[in-house]
Amino acid sequence: MTRLSVNINKFATIRNARGGNNPDLIKVALDCERFGAQGITVHPRPDERHIRYEDVYQLKNNITSEFNIEGNPLEQKFVDLVLATKPAQVTLVPDSSHQITSNHGWDTIQHQQFLKDIIQTFKQANIRVSIFVDPVLTMISAAASTGTDRIELYTEHYAHHFNTDKHAAIKAYIESANLAHQLGLGINAGHDLDLQNLAFLKNNIPQLAEVSIGHALVCDALYLGLENTIQLYLNQLK
Repeated sequence: MTRLSVNINKFATIRNARGGNNPDLIKVALDCERFGAQGITVHPRPDERHIRYEDVYQLKNNITSEFNIEGNPLEQKFVDLVLATKPAQVTLVPDSSHQITSNHGWDTIQHQQFLKDIIQTFKQANIRVSIFVDPVLTMISAAASTGTDRIELYTEHYAHHFNTDKHAAIKAYIESANLAHQLGLGINAGHDLDLQNLAFLKNNIPQLAEVSIGHALVCDALYLGLENTIQLYLNQLK
């Protein structure tokens, strides 16, 4: 079964809107685990507009499922945070500080040497590494040369075109996943996945190890409740 890691950034956004500690991020994470999520994901950014760096330390000390920290390793503060907390997985994302959300994968050819160096740094600390990539075969091939353990397929294009032609939308992802599997890479996926498009992705990419879902899951939870929503997402992955 593909594992579900819940990205709790949006819960932190709600908390930060009013100050204080409501919702309690630690309780949210523990509840996600209790309701069946197999992992917790956070993506701290330099301005701490949602997840704060202190949150990461507290989460590491409290959760028992797999902890996945996403971020841009060009930020030394991010690198130091990951090395200090030693999550199960670090996902390297080439986003800039002004972006609302991630919107592209790594150019694994242009940034090959940088990725090799930073991946080695994390792997020496016994942290599994995944790198964010677009479903482009040349980028997948080059990713395999960086030393990364996994790739995370950036699924915005798939989600955007799913309702128009889901078979065309997923074609590049199937090809990319097959190549990654042949090259010995684990396969994660994330971005704009929801209850409508998740099962089709999973059924067409049987090698899929993990999905990281935040925005859609939190929006669904407003209507359906958090426990019920997590169960619905887990059912899509069976």
